[in-house]
Amino acid sequence: MLEREEGASSTLRQLGATVRTLDLWDDPVELIGDDDDELEIRPRALVFEALDRPDLAVAALRAVRKEPYFDNVGALIAVTVGQIARIDPSSGFDDFCLHPYVPEELYGRIRALEWRRSEFATEERHKVAGIVVDKAGHEVYVDGRPISLTAKEFALLAYLCERRGKVLSREHLLARVWGNRYEGGPRTVDIHVRRLRAKLGDALPLETLRGSGYKLRAPDTEDNKGRGGGERGERPERVDENEEVVEEEAG
Repeated sequence: MLEREEGASSTLRQLGATVRTLDLWDDPVELIGDDDDELEIRPRALVFEALDRPDLAVAALRAVRKEPYFDNVGALIAVTVGQIARIDPSSGFDDFCLHPYVPEELYGRIRALEWRRSEFATEERHKVAGIVVDKAGHEVYVDGRPISLTAKEFALLAYLCERRGKVLSREHLLARVWGNRYEGGPRTVDIHVRRLRAKLGDALPLETLRGSGYKLRAPDTEDNKGRGGGERGERPERVDENEEVVEEEAG
């Protein structure tokens, strides 16, 4: 963003935010402070003030995304009304905002960006990427949409969230989710994992580790998606969609 009297930087500062600015064509490294790592300072949102030149903002976003410092930070493009049709949905921006700004709208859209990109875990709720697991209400949402799960599917998902980042064997999951008295085999876990993947789709960052079990990727390993980034160098196992499945349990 440029320093402009009626720009986003001025509006956000009036709302109490700490803002760093840069021209769209400058090196994004200049936004990184020398003490940011030591002070654990991380950006909450990126606002690209494109106005009548959304093409410049797209190029700037590509440059920013090359810097790990900005990983998982939501990006907002600000344009004039006449440029809305020129915003390409595949350009990489999470949302847009109109200029001239309405301060409340700009603030609300940035908060929405933070929510979509945020992840947290409490005793009652887990948020994993776009998935929200409400253990108290026994509800699951993906990007705000309610998803219907059976009791065991819900219990398995909740347990994976609680042990996020850890490799969990089929036997371990069977004992913890189904209980030691359950007489079925580890195949039951595979069946329910397949159901979860079918219902939650790409929103579920679950890896199958060959010979080890399953792992719900932790936030710091999200960049390993598609690369086989399991613990101890283990490679994700291919899921054979044509593999015969024996339905051991309906729930």
